[in-house]
Amino acid sequence: MRPQHFLAQAVTAFTYFFTEISGTATNLEYSKWMASSTMSRRQGIMTGDGGRSELLQAGFTQKTLIALIKQYPDTPSVRDYIETSAASVVPYILNATYSALSYPMDRLSNGQALLQFSSSNTRTELFGAAADALRLSIDLNPRNPVGGLWYYVYPEWSYLDGMYSYAPFYMLYARNQCKCEDVPAETLQEMYFQVDLLWQRTLNESSGLLVHGYDASRTAVWADPVTGASPHVWVRALGWYTMALVDTPELLPTTRTGLTYKKLLRGKFQSLMNAIIAAVDPTTGAWWQVMDQPGREGNYIESSGSAMFAYSLLKGARLGYLDGKLGSVAVRVATRAHKYLTETFVVHEENQTLGYNGTVSVCSLNSTATFEYYVTQPIEYNNVLGSNAYILASLEVERLGR
Repeated sequence: MRPQHFLAQAVTAFTYFFTEISGTATNLEYSKWMASSTMSRRQGIMTGDGGRSELLQAGFTQKTLIALIKQYPDTPSVRDYIETSAASVVPYILNATYSALSYPMDRLSNGQALLQFSSSNTRTELFGAAADALRLSIDLNPRNPVGGLWYYVYPEWSYLDGMYSYAPFYMLYARNQCKCEDVPAETLQEMYFQVDLLWQRTLNESSGLLVHGYDASRTAVWADPVTGASPHVWVRALGWYTMALVDTPELLPTTRTGLTYKKLLRGKFQSLMNAIIAAVDPTTGAWWQVMDQPGREGNYIESSGSAMFAYSLLKGARLGYLDGKLGSVAVRVATRAHKYLTETFVVHEENQTLGYNGTVSVCSLNSTATFEYYVTQPIEYNNVLGSNAYILASLEVERLGR
């Protein structure tokens, strides 16, 4: 299907969707409202002109809208938009070798939608082939000497960022292949190995937080001479990793092996959530762009990572990963953060759509990785990495009836 046709489908889907959810600003859930606004801007549909983050923008949009229609099944046209987005990425990922060597691990974020449509669509063969190519690209992805997947083309560098796209897709694909609840033990082991390796190499023992990534060769200008770890905790990188920890366990089988790895993931999640709660800014209730430098001149509250934490805290409490007192604290902290994000970064446009501000464009370890680097990267308005995270957090708040 031609890209122009994908775009036409997107416009049609938005028009229908906005009609489905239209209403006054006072009775419209923020998740739906922000989603309709994203669709009106035709975001999350790959054109090939958006740089290396375009696959992530598409995949994160798909995953967010899948969560939306799961919670609000009365919005069927969103499915058409998800399909349009998924179809738009197919030409770019069918060559597994090219994908593995040319795109970051974020490419895997498109896998959930491709798998979903590969079993319920007239273009089953096309979507299935794309999902297979994505899975093969993991096997072809370069690894460092300790077995960690390279995040991108930079030799031996692994980032927290990639786990949100990798771990859920790795499990979903395995379940789809075996057509059963169980998956091979080695699949579970490999998924956890990648998650744990990043944890071991990036954990800051004093704060309990994880820095952006590590260089296994320890030759990068920023690399710790012993661990290879980068020097700073970037809020969105940690947000991606946190969402991987909260989204992956529910995809694991209920077998003894599956429950073992679920317990291990839950332990990491609980530990990390304690540290994230401790790192919240007491004034705003949200989180700093460079989390290990709170209040430092030039630092600021960042809207995408803060929304990711709010989502993870609320979902973790809802699923029982954070129970007792920790669960209660998590809900209180997350709802306060969401309120701050809504009041500070959500923009009400004249055309009745919503905008979202305060999202840093991108931060890469292909840099000096200094504090000054992280706080001087551009802030983007209506960056879908921020607005999608806000939608996910809003869905969890709406489950609470707040």
